[in-house]
Amino acid sequence: MTANENTKSSSDTNCAAPTDSEFNVFRHTHLRYLGYANEIGESFRYQFPRFVRPTYAVAFGYCAMDAARTYYQVSSASRETQKEGSLDTTTNAVIATLDTLLWQTLASVMIPGAVINMVVKTSRFAIAHTKPPPSPVTIWIPTVCGLASIPLIIHPIDNAVDFMLDRSTRKLFSSV
Repeated sequence: MTANENTKSSSDTNCAAPTDSEFNVFRHTHLRYLGYANEIGESFRYQFPRFVRPTYAVAFGYCAMDAARTYYQVSSASRETQKEGSLDTTTNAVIATLDTLLWQTLASVMIPGAVINMVVKTSRFAIAHTKPPPSPVTIWIPTVCGLASIPLIIHPIDNAVDFMLDRSTRKLFSSV
C-alpha cells in the first residue's frame, strides 16, 4: 500500500456506504460537522465575537483527531500488509497523517473560514450602504448570508483542495 493510496480519499464524505475497513468515524458520522464549527463562528462573528475562537478550537480539534485516527488506521493496516521493499510502517502512517492534517486544515478550517468571513463582511458592507435604517432584520442578514453559503462552498472547496494537493504534496509524498 503506497502513501498515495492511503490518502487519496481525504475528502471522500459523500460516497456510497463505506466498508468496515473504509469506515471513518470522523467522515462518515455526524462528527464530521465539527469540522464546520468555525464557519458557524465566522457567521456569528459580529453578534458574538467571543464565540469565534472556541469554534476554531473545535474545528482544529476535529482535524487533529481525524489525523490521529488516520495514523492509527494506516499503521495498523501497513503492519498487516507490508511487502518487501515497501515503505516502512511508520513512514507510511506519517505521510498519510500529514496529508489528512493538511487537507482537513485547508478544506475544513482555513479556506471555508476565510470565505465565510468575506461573505459576512461583504453583506455588512452592502447593508451599510443601502437606505434602510438599521433594524434587527438588517443586523442579522449578514449572519444568515454566512450560514446560507456554507452548503454552497463545501464541495467546491473540497475539490479545489484535492486538486491542489494532488499536484503538490501528494506528488512529493508518492515519490518517498
